[in-house]
Amino acid sequence: MKSETNSKSLNWAKHQKRWFGKWHLYIGIIAGAIVAFIGLTGSILVFQDEIDRALNPELFEVVAQKQKMPVEEIVPLIKKNNPTLKIDYLFLGEVKNLNEAYSITNLKTNEQTFINPYNGKISGKRIYTSSFIRIVTELHRTLLIPVAGRYICGLASLCLLILTISGLRLWIPKKWKQLKAVLTVRFSGSFKRQNYDWHNSLGFYSSPIVAILSLTGFSITFSTLVIPLLFLLSGKSPQGVAKLLGAKSAWHAQAVPLPLKDIVAAAKEKMPNGYIGGMAFPADKTGTYRIDVVSGNLPRVGKREMLIVDQYTGKTLLNSRKDFPNVGNAYLSWLTPIHYGSFGGRPTQVIAIVAGLMPLALFITGFIIWWPRYKKQKKGKKKQLVLDGQPETPVAEKELKPAKIRLPLPKLGRYFIIQFKSGFKYAGIILAVSFIMGALYGLPSGIIIQPAIFVVAFSCVMVCLNFICALLSEIFNILFLLPFRKGSHKVTRYFALSTAFLVCYLAVYMLLLNTGFEVF
Repeated sequence: MKSETNSKSLNWAKHQKRWFGKWHLYIGIIAGAIVAFIGLTGSILVFQDEIDRALNPELFEVVAQKQKMPVEEIVPLIKKNNPTLKIDYLFLGEVKNLNEAYSITNLKTNEQTFINPYNGKISGKRIYTSSFIRIVTELHRTLLIPVAGRYICGLASLCLLILTISGLRLWIPKKWKQLKAVLTVRFSGSFKRQNYDWHNSLGFYSSPIVAILSLTGFSITFSTLVIPLLFLLSGKSPQGVAKLLGAKSAWHAQAVPLPLKDIVAAAKEKMPNGYIGGMAFPADKTGTYRIDVVSGNLPRVGKREMLIVDQYTGKTLLNSRKDFPNVGNAYLSWLTPIHYGSFGGRPTQVIAIVAGLMPLALFITGFIIWWPRYKKQKKGKKKQLVLDGQPETPVAEKELKPAKIRLPLPKLGRYFIIQFKSGFKYAGIILAVSFIMGALYGLPSGIIIQPAIFVVAFSCVMVCLNFICALLSEIFNILFLLPFRKGSHKVTRYFALSTAFLVCYLAVYMLLLNTGFEVF
């Protein structure tokens, strides 16, 4: 009873009823179920390779022998024994795993053919899109909704990021001496009290990793928007990179494709310290070879690099090591491993699984908090309608409601400068938190610097996108609202803070990724 009384006496800050509280509530109601489902399926995909192999051992496992056949030897053998087999992509996987089969994918039929890496014989086939892991992957990425599903999931990732940030802001107690109380669960309290404590505690402790997973999820979904911004920020032309990625082989009437051994030799010459993990074959007479090279020890799954080679001349048309900026290589090598936790091995995979389950736990506990309040509020409105004929705003609420402030353009400029200066303080705090989040994620595996810098780099993309939204809002505010005395100082404040964040993040971005400080 005493504990219950103490819990009720906690004085929470007024900001719990401010705009970010409403955002947290409404986004949680609208997108909470989708976010929870995406997190649940994402937790399954953390061990997608292990699950797929466990469910289909007859396809993936072969009897280990002394040495696997290299790609330049096994492909001619496969074509000789199976002349009708179409090879769009050959996946060699982990070279050190002697029990793992190679696999060939036909992109048109979605047929996956497994090859014994020691004799080139077919060991099994399946339709890849019907496999359990593929279905879970599509549920995670698109909810099985054609076209629009991908963007729904991407926006859900953004909603999760907003929920995490707004939840942390709501979590901050009015007095720091209450910090211990808001970091623990009071098991002696009522179910309602314990549920509230679980929601706060789980949300706080999981927030660093959940924020990173939502950030990487958004970046993966909206890659066509994120990648050009990354290249622009690094001083590279997105059009130039797109041209390289779309490079064609120099075909002419007398052109004869080179033997595969010459293509592989050209690739090994460019990247002698890596091994070929996979290869995409030319689709037509102007098509090219795309060779996926794996090298290094970080991330733990290996650093992924890419070569595009002319099928007739062996000329390298794209070398990601030279043609991509640091952050471009980071996107190629680190984005997916960080999203699924594989960059640090088992420790970070376990963390990713737990973080993926957090949206579901928070949705359930949040719903239990909200539903009784909603029913009580709805019941109160119905009662007022019966008594008065229509709901009436209480006098106290009218008195507390702040008057709208409309500033003339000169004063709006001074107001912008004041808010711009204060924005640097907030930007500095968020930057520090970004570093700490990435470092905490990699700490159990001993990989600290790379994920910390990665989080800052991709947060910079979000800051840039936010600034664009703020700029457009302020332009609309000045051109179409202020002349009619409808302008809002809140829009100007949003624009000023966004500008401060942009300046701060860009400065750090340039320092870390464009000054020769290579960590990726």
